[in-house]
Amino acid sequence: MFRRTKYLTIPCLFLFILASCYSGEKEETAIFHYNETTGVASIDPAFAKNQSIMWVIHQLYNTLVEVDSNLHIVPSLARRWEIAPDKKTYTFFLRGDVFFHDDPCFPNGKGRRLTAPDVVYSFNRLVAKATASPGAWVFNGKVDSAEGFKAVDDTTFQLKLQRPYQPILGILSMQYCSIVPHEAVEKYGTDFRRQAVGSGPFRFVAWEEGQAMVLQKNLKYFETDAAGRRLPYLDGVKISFYDSKATEFLLFRQGKLDFINDIDASFKDEVLTKNGTLRKDWQNKISLHTHPYLNIEYFGILVDDKNPLVKSSPLRLQKIRQAINYGFDRRKMVLYLRNSLGIPATSGFVPAGLPSFDSLQVKGYEYNPQLARKLVEEAGISRGNSPVIKLYTIPIYSDIASYIARQLEEIGLNVQVDAVQKSLLLDLTSNSRASFFRGSWIADYPDAENYLSVFYSKNPAPPNYTRYQNPAFDALFEKAIAETNDSLRYQLYRQADQLMMKDAPVVPLWYDVAVHLVQPTVIGFVPNALNLLELRNTQIKRK
Repeated sequence: MFRRTKYLTIPCLFLFILASCYSGEKEETAIFHYNETTGVASIDPAFAKNQSIMWVIHQLYNTLVEVDSNLHIVPSLARRWEIAPDKKTYTFFLRGDVFFHDDPCFPNGKGRRLTAPDVVYSFNRLVAKATASPGAWVFNGKVDSAEGFKAVDDTTFQLKLQRPYQPILGILSMQYCSIVPHEAVEKYGTDFRRQAVGSGPFRFVAWEEGQAMVLQKNLKYFETDAAGRRLPYLDGVKISFYDSKATEFLLFRQGKLDFINDIDASFKDEVLTKNGTLRKDWQNKISLHTHPYLNIEYFGILVDDKNPLVKSSPLRLQKIRQAINYGFDRRKMVLYLRNSLGIPATSGFVPAGLPSFDSLQVKGYEYNPQLARKLVEEAGISRGNSPVIKLYTIPIYSDIASYIARQLEEIGLNVQVDAVQKSLLLDLTSNSRASFFRGSWIADYPDAENYLSVFYSKNPAPPNYTRYQNPAFDALFEKAIAETNDSLRYQLYRQADQLMMKDAPVVPLWYDVAVHLVQPTVIGFVPNALNLLELRNTQIKRK
C-alpha cells in the first residue's frame, strides 16, 4: 500500500500501524484510531482554518494559553500573564521546560527548548503577506504595527495592542497561534505543510495523503497528571481518510475506530431515538457523548442593496426576511430531522453555551405562521404569486432545507432548494452570488465577538457573507470589544445581537450539539464546547 523506502526511519511499531490498513488485527499498544472523511489539507498552524486541520494541530503544537472544559482561558506555554493598566500591553511568562520535537531541522536531530523569540517568530510569520495565511486576520488591525510582538528575554513575551481589545486572550488560544520553530520552516519551506515540528503531546511520524497519518507519543511532553505521571497516556494516534461516512460507520461497528464525530443522516435513525438517546440494540455496546457545541447552523440572506441579486429579490424587504424567520417550526425540525440533537435557535445568533447568552434578553423568532402570512401580504406578495427564491445548500442539509421550503410555501413564499457541493457554495457566498444560502459558524474562541463579527460592516466575506451594514450595530460592536468589564460587555453584545435579529439578515436554525459515538474501551475522552479533539488524558483499555 505504501512505498517502503519512504518510511525506513519510522519505528517498526508505527510502520506496522500505518501499513495494517485495518487488517483486523489489534495492536497491543494504546493507539487511538479515528477517521477524517474530509481529509487534512495541511498540518501547518498558519493554515488551521477548519476542524480537520485544527484537530491534528492541537495534538502537535501548543499555544500560549488554551481554553479549558469550562470555557475559561488557562495557561499552556505561558505559566502566567500580566495586563498593563492601559489594557493594551500583555506580558506572558513562559515555561522553561518545553522542548520542540526531535527533528532533523535541529543540530544532531534533538529538539531545542522553546523560547520567547519563537513566539515572536510564529506571530510575525502568521501576519506576513508572504505566508498568505487565512488566519492573518486574528492580529490585523488589533496589534501595534511597530512593536506588537517583543521578546523581553528568553522566557518573557510581550504583546502590545493598538487599543484595548478584550477578546485577545481567546484569539491567542486559537490553533493559528501555535508556536513553530524557525529552523523547521526554513528547512522544509513549502513542504512545511506536511512536516510538523511542534511541542505538543504527540509528534509527527508519517502521512500518506488520502490514506493515513500517524502520530507518536511525545516522550518529553511537559504536562503531567495529578499524580505526576507524564501525559499523554496514549502511545499514538492513527488517522484514516476514508471519504465515505458509510465506510466510517462500518469500521466503527467493527471496532476498528475508537470514535466517530457526528452521526450521518443515513444511519442516525438506526442508532438514535427521536429523543436523542441510544436505541436498545446499541445500549451497552457503545457510548453516546453529547454536549453543547459553540456552533450555529443558519441560513444567510444577502442584504447588500447595491447588488443586482438583491435589487430583484423579495429578500430585500425586511418583512419578508422576518416572515421567513417566523414561518417554520424549529422545534419540530430539531425533533424529527435532528433526533433532538440541537437547541432550536430562537434567541439570536450568539449560541447557547457562551457566558453572554441570555434567552430572556435576546429574543429571536418563534414559529408564528399567522404573523408570517401577514408580513408576506404587507410586503405586497399575494398567495400563489411569490417570485422564486432560490436557497443554496449542501447535500447533507437538503432535507432540512426542503422541510423549511415546504413550511414557507404555506405562508405564501416560493422557495426552491438547490443542493450544490460545499466548494461551490463557498465560492457563491464569498463572491455575493447567492441571495439565500446555508451557513454555519463555529467558535474560534469562546467570546460572542466571534459571532457578531459575522455582521460587522468593516469585515469582508468571510465572515460577513450577508454584507450586513448597520452603523448602530457597528457602534455597539466596537464599544463592546473595547469594554473590559465582562457584565457591561455582555450587555452590549446582547444589544447588538437583538438589533441585528430585528433587521433579519440571517435565519438561525439551531444551536449545535456535538455528538460522539465512542467505543466502551475508551476512557478519559473529555468533550469541550469548541469540539476540539482532546487526547492528552485519553486512555484505551483493550480487551
